[in-house]
Amino acid sequence: MAADTLHINSGGVAQNTYDAIVIGSGISGGWAAKELCEHGLKTLVLERGRDVKHIKDYPTATMSPWEFKHRGRMPYEFAKANPLITEAAGFGEETEHFFIKDADHPYVQEKPFEWIRGYQVGGKSLIWGRACPRWSPYEFINPAKYGYGIDWPIGYNDVAPWYSYVEGFAGISGNNDGLEAMPDGNYLPAFDFNCVEKEVKKRISAKYPDRHMIQGRWAHLSQPKDIHIKQGRGQCQVRDMCMRGCPFGGYFSSNSSTLPWAAKTGNLTVRPFSVVHSIIYDDKKGKATGVRIIDTNTKQQTDYFARIIFCNASALNSNLILLNSTSNRFPNGLGNDNGLLGKYVCFQNYRGAVGGRIEGFEDKYYYGRRPSESMMANFRNIKQHDMDFVGGYMAFIDINRNRGIRNSDEQIGAGFKEAMGEAGEWGAYMYMQGETIPKESNQVYLDKDKKDQWGIPLLTMNVGYDDNDVKMLHDFLTEGQAMLDAAGVKDIYTIDNNWAPGRDIHEMGGCRMGKDPKTSLLNGFNQLHQCKNVFVTDGACMTSTANQSPSILYMALTARAVDYVVKSGPL
Repeated sequence: MAADTLHINSGGVAQNTYDAIVIGSGISGGWAAKELCEHGLKTLVLERGRDVKHIKDYPTATMSPWEFKHRGRMPYEFAKANPLITEAAGFGEETEHFFIKDADHPYVQEKPFEWIRGYQVGGKSLIWGRACPRWSPYEFINPAKYGYGIDWPIGYNDVAPWYSYVEGFAGISGNNDGLEAMPDGNYLPAFDFNCVEKEVKKRISAKYPDRHMIQGRWAHLSQPKDIHIKQGRGQCQVRDMCMRGCPFGGYFSSNSSTLPWAAKTGNLTVRPFSVVHSIIYDDKKGKATGVRIIDTNTKQQTDYFARIIFCNASALNSNLILLNSTSNRFPNGLGNDNGLLGKYVCFQNYRGAVGGRIEGFEDKYYYGRRPSESMMANFRNIKQHDMDFVGGYMAFIDINRNRGIRNSDEQIGAGFKEAMGEAGEWGAYMYMQGETIPKESNQVYLDKDKKDQWGIPLLTMNVGYDDNDVKMLHDFLTEGQAMLDAAGVKDIYTIDNNWAPGRDIHEMGGCRMGKDPKTSLLNGFNQLHQCKNVFVTDGACMTSTANQSPSILYMALTARAVDYVVKSGPL
């Protein structure tokens, strides 16, 4: 502990005692808070960042482009000082208030890893991509079946009703398309294809009957229901300014939905500016008794106590907290008898993209700035392993990306002004989201010497790509090019961006679920095998990555775990 850090328990143990503590206020933490509070548990949510109130703390939500000093771009000096965060999707002058600066929260990169973080109440739920497809049954069984992972302790049928539950409350738009690789859900109406997407879908389907381009499943209120109105949320205005914070509550976030709902119960306390140092374990009681935090402003250390603890700090921070939670019983980290905590970290493969231009349709345009993209469901290694790589990939498809202004050789003067009044060509862009293999060698651990400004060891990243990722990438580039060619796209290009893992913000694992305590940390209800009153329901719990976006699964697993807690009685 840093020498200038004080230890206090203001008001005594009783004042600092709750029924439950939730570490983190992002997508899964918000759901834990909502569910626990609704069940009558006095719940403390600890957030390391500042407070952010819905609407009040969205300073750029209604600003026009000309109101930004640098027209949305970051100054050269800022980009030079913050090379990591500057590259994050959605980062810019409009959204910088929801991201952290590189120097403020360091970590160690044994291998290149771009750790994207948002430290505030609401976490990354304010800046997430909002794609919400379900996993299929195959994602739960294929890793063990094909030998690149262990058995999940649950299957699709265990989580399906919880998918429906959280979809209904959060508000997910999409169609029920009858696809095995991307099951149907409890959806609001989808955002419709534009005219060119309809043609592209028709042409791809004609050549590839087993490949399905669908309207995206997205966390946006296309047509709010009564439950959403009761949350104080309104219809998505199709502005595509989501990452600034949506004053309409048109997309799902902890700030607009779960945290205010939890607050209505009278059972919620949120404490921002609270960096979690560790979870406190009592050797005599044989369970966790609380959470130790450091106030980021005063550097004071305080202990809070509860009989139930949910760890939702985001995947890698949850690993850090658990690794730093040492005791006589757990000298290597809480619940870490098998030495696997921090190992089998994985991510999703975003390295590939293909694109080109589309001729025709110049007299057509699209309505609004739709916040969703089209999806191409996975078509690889579903029912059988038929490729030279394991796992599958889905793709996102964006068709309209060049319609801003007509290309002009002139960059000033009357000719340029005239070009600005005309729409450019239609363009197509498709990028992959691929499954990666959980490997013991992909791990994070605490640095033995380096500490942050609060005296907490820095997290070291040793996570990288492998041959399977490269083979999958090449298949996507080949097949993506072929599909766009079938759709009539011209001048097709392919991209291997080769960016470091992490930038996709879908890091997972390190505290994985499993059937066997010898090979996993959590059971089928996200409960630590060796410490029954601690639950981990963020990305750290993932046994494998699948190809679909994971956030809606985190929500479902969290709601399911709280239901288990409530029905289990005292832990």
